Amino acid sequence: MTLIKSISGIRGTIGGEPGNNLTPLDAVKFAASYGSWLKDYSKKEKLKVVIGRDARLSGEMIQNLVVSTLVGQGIDVIDLGLSTTPTVEIAVPMEKADGGIILTASHNPKQWNALKLLNEKGEFLNAEQGAKILEIAEEEGFEFAEVDDLGRITNNDSYIDIHIDEVLNLDLVDADTIRKVGFKVVVDGVNSTGGIAIPKLLEELGVEVVKLYCDPTGHFPHNPEPLKEHLGDISSKVIEEGADFGIVVDPDVDRLAFIDNIGEMFGEEYTLVACADYVLGKTKGNTVSNLSSSRALRDITEKHGGTYEAAAVGEVNVVTKMKKNKAIIGGEGNGGIIYPASHYGRDALVGTALFLMLMAEKGGTVAELRASYPSYFMGKKKIQLTPDLDVDGLLKAMAQKYAKEEISTIDGVKIDFAENWVHLRKSNTEPIIRIYTEAKSQEEADRLGDRIISEIKEIAGF
Repeated sequence: MTLIKSISGIRGTIGGEPGNNLTPLDAVKFAASYGSWLKDYSKKEKLKVVIGRDARLSGEMIQNLVVSTLVGQGIDVIDLGLSTTPTVEIAVPMEKADGGIILTASHNPKQWNALKLLNEKGEFLNAEQGAKILEIAEEEGFEFAEVDDLGRITNNDSYIDIHIDEVLNLDLVDADTIRKVGFKVVVDGVNSTGGIAIPKLLEELGVEVVKLYCDPTGHFPHNPEPLKEHLGDISSKVIEEGADFGIVVDPDVDRLAFIDNIGEMFGEEYTLVACADYVLGKTKGNTVSNLSSSRALRDITEKHGGTYEAAAVGEVNVVTKMKKNKAIIGGEGNGGIIYPASHYGRDALVGTALFLMLMAEKGGTVAELRASYPSYFMGKKKIQLTPDLDVDGLLKAMAQKYAKEEISTIDGVKIDFAENWVHLRKSNTEPIIRIYTEAKSQEEADRLGDRIISEIKEIAGF
């Protein structure tokens, strides 16, 4: 059982002891900390916050606690009920709200839940803001309103439909173009809110939808992280139905993965590559992803005459660099599409519409599309840390060892070789060093990871 406090919010497992798990007391404490911070940050007399949740089993309980806490602080709440992360993100500025909270543990299993915190733009808080909220929580520095000043709750369950309308109104999305093709698509909504939002969007686009696990009960039928080993059912269903492809989302619908027409993974890394290929083909511009994402995005960007840059891992870091470099599309290699023409947040609905446009205009099959992109393979390994290990010293030594290569130290150490790369970073949530590699074959990626692990062990003396 675990409680993880970080600058991006608080997440943990339900039940157990306060302070060690995400109990009702912890939910109230951190909601109150956010409310207190927001009062100071906004400098306004009356505040409004948008709240939405995914369908996980603890969602309604946590939502009731969070909403009541904010009301107790004199803050008005717009309660979206069952929603998605990107839906809450777009609702915040549309409601002219001062902030937002998404109740979701994203791809974590059913025993987890979390409070993801947003600012007035519907974007995640930066590190300094997150640290301040943790400080308030530690000191329990919050006050509550008197009875005449309590906040009010407004229920609004229309925002998934509003979100879909916003996607359909994007300049690069033409519903008629998609309708003419007559796609057939299988959707795995992992029994969360993606099972509501994605089929609705597809039906608006004239797509024949085959639903798989689209009942938002919160009983996840498989591990909700959209990785190959968890997606046997949809792979079989795509073949059985003769579908054009399959769509998989995580419980809060900010990550997007595709299954091709022959039941194979399109590759989460290639979700962003495909969407960027479409957008860059229509609009000249630059892209950003994080240091652990595939080099294929750089290749596609340069093919279209743009410039690619890498940010530190974490959505807020990618968004910051996208704004700085005026990137027209970006995201993370885990299937997270950030398209600023819509909003600065990972959005599987936007990604789905862009992908459908690409397929409608290019023709051919999804398997053929994947084969047309530069082919890279990733390896993901880790080293368990001991308390006496000088991790920063180790990473510095590796950077010095490969000083003649292209090195980035904005987030751990990334070493770019001519034909492959390795990214070493200390985990924020586990006592490990993560070692990501990418190469032109799986064997080469795994060999590179093993070699780097040996070199680290040699430097560390174990």
